[in-house]
Amino acid sequence: MPTVDALSDRLTGYLDLQQIKSVRRAYYYAEQAHDGQRRKSGEPYVTHPLAVASILAGMHMDHQSLMAAMLHDVIEDTAVSRDGLEGQFGQTVADIVDGVSKLTHLEFETRAEAQAENFQKMVLAMAVDIRVILVKLADRLHNMRTLGAMPPEKQRRIARETLDIYAPVAARLGMRDLQLELEDLAFQSYYPMRAKYIRRAVVQARGQRKDVITSIEDAIRNRLNQEGLAGSVSGREKHLYSIYSKMKTKGKSFAEIMDVFAFRIVTESVDDCYRALGIVHNLYKPVPGRFKDYIAIPKANGYQSLHTDLFGARDITIEVQIRTKEMDAVAGQGIAEHSHYKIYGDSSSAIDGYNRARKWVQGLLEMQQRAGNSMEFIETVKTDLFPDEVYVFSPQGRIFELPQGATAVDFAYAVHTDIGNSCVSCRINRHLAPLSQPLQSGQTVEIITTPSAQPNMAWLNFVITGKARSAIRHFIKVQHRGESIELGRRLLTQFLSNYGSSLEEIDPIALSSLLEEAELASLDELLEDIGMGNRMAYVVARRLRPIEHEEEEQQENPQSDKATLAIRGTEGMVLHYARCCGPIPGDSITGHISTGRGLVIHRTDCRNIAFMKDDAEKCVYLEWSNSIDDEFIVNLDLKVEPKRGLIASLATTAAATSANLLKVDITESDDALNTVHMDLTVKDRVHLATVMRKLKALKSVYKLTRV
Repeated sequence: MPTVDALSDRLTGYLDLQQIKSVRRAYYYAEQAHDGQRRKSGEPYVTHPLAVASILAGMHMDHQSLMAAMLHDVIEDTAVSRDGLEGQFGQTVADIVDGVSKLTHLEFETRAEAQAENFQKMVLAMAVDIRVILVKLADRLHNMRTLGAMPPEKQRRIARETLDIYAPVAARLGMRDLQLELEDLAFQSYYPMRAKYIRRAVVQARGQRKDVITSIEDAIRNRLNQEGLAGSVSGREKHLYSIYSKMKTKGKSFAEIMDVFAFRIVTESVDDCYRALGIVHNLYKPVPGRFKDYIAIPKANGYQSLHTDLFGARDITIEVQIRTKEMDAVAGQGIAEHSHYKIYGDSSSAIDGYNRARKWVQGLLEMQQRAGNSMEFIETVKTDLFPDEVYVFSPQGRIFELPQGATAVDFAYAVHTDIGNSCVSCRINRHLAPLSQPLQSGQTVEIITTPSAQPNMAWLNFVITGKARSAIRHFIKVQHRGESIELGRRLLTQFLSNYGSSLEEIDPIALSSLLEEAELASLDELLEDIGMGNRMAYVVARRLRPIEHEEEEQQENPQSDKATLAIRGTEGMVLHYARCCGPIPGDSITGHISTGRGLVIHRTDCRNIAFMKDDAEKCVYLEWSNSIDDEFIVNLDLKVEPKRGLIASLATTAAATSANLLKVDITESDDALNTVHMDLTVKDRVHLATVMRKLKALKSVYKLTRV
């Protein structure tokens, strides 16, 4: 168990005395705030923030991050407020703690909506200060290390959440060491038996391979020494979850994965990396097409290295990674290696890596603002969390990183949103190609645009990147809104003309009253509602008709104001309830205009209006009023056993539930049961349910259905 003194000793390696004192003060403050609280394992609660700070110290994080780690649960779990924390430790530390606190109760295992909403919170917190997510990842890592104290079901939920969200975010920020540990711990909790068998197989294989690994290491090390090249050589361990993932996704057997021997060479300079590459290619034959230069073209998360596959003796395949010490540190710690306090140094690699992470987070923010809702947002960023990149060039020689499977449309939006919106065709390596063709690394892509072009909805079928998907959806949404407003304008104008009026002549007071009642902000929103089919133009026109027409109708129907309206928004209209489906309050209803009958109300699932339900000019979805005094006719069919006094029994039961029996018919059949058809009146679906329940309770009734 770490102690604050041991942590302080570690911090002397890269922090000054005053900064270490600040970290210690944060620890004692947290210890006092959490006094009396214990973890599930029984340890004092303060051991958790201390362990989180120790993890961050291993990444050489700055003193403000370590202070925030000590205090990250204080706002959430104690009486200390954010203002109190700011007064003690400053605004920066308080902001980080506040950001981490908002991510404390993320729950991803139940509803997709909750997962999406909480992922948005994470993005917004990262945008304020990237260190928020680093503290949260360290917090999650310590929780995973101590997960055994939790009940099995909670272990599986937290493990699933870690695999789905936290490990991919760590990967995208380049924090490979933390990502791998999170994945392995989550794998062991979520699939304990699979992890057990793979671990046992790895231990067995390691013993069988030890001599081979040692001989290859010695051969590479000796050849480097012969050429006078300083560098360390080590074998790379394969992790349980990565073995499992390859077996599952690539369909490989365990033996196939373990037959590949992996090594890493760490040198002093970039020039030494390329010299070492020549040495290993001279020692073993390279596999054609299996060389990747991530030094010249780094990955999106800042990772740099040379990768090459070699043919060894006895048909052994060897994977070799070659990188500098700085690149090795970045490969393990990612964005943590570029934290704020290092930005002021001379390391251009650190600045570049930090800027890459900031650029990614800013890109997520832009997509979040364009997305219509949280579900749409999380769909757009799924491919950005774990991309296999392709690298393509613009005609001017700029390099663009895109996910595997990206198309020319994705490239166009990566260059600029306006380029994507006006794209009409493309040239790949100077040849015309389809916009949907997946791009390959090394290709030069030229986008052909025209000012009059617009995004095509069909592009959503093949674009990969979140930026392209969100930009296309945003444009189409705006375009559809304009079309809906125009359609609504035409429909409303058409019905207003029946009253000798027009949109320009409507009474502003009547319009304002209608907009307030409908909870709409402007006439355009009302027209959009009509165009989308959510509101009927005929109904709106009746509400906005000139006063003289309103008075004429009042004279024709002097009782119209006295009755309670059963359907919202149908003031002054002639209503009929369809006999075919017999709608009653509580049913989902749709209305359509019928010549000579006014507005006819059907149940939404009625087959007689199925062909016209999506026609905004003919149908509109309606709602029942909250206060209805009317009674409505329903038809019931009953399968009954013939008995003396059956009809009297049915009538008495119906009357006892306050239902009014209008008609009853009985049809005899050849089998043992007869059919009874009943017409009765009820107030709503709840009343109908009561009637049906009482009728079903009769011993003579075998089956009861609403017609």
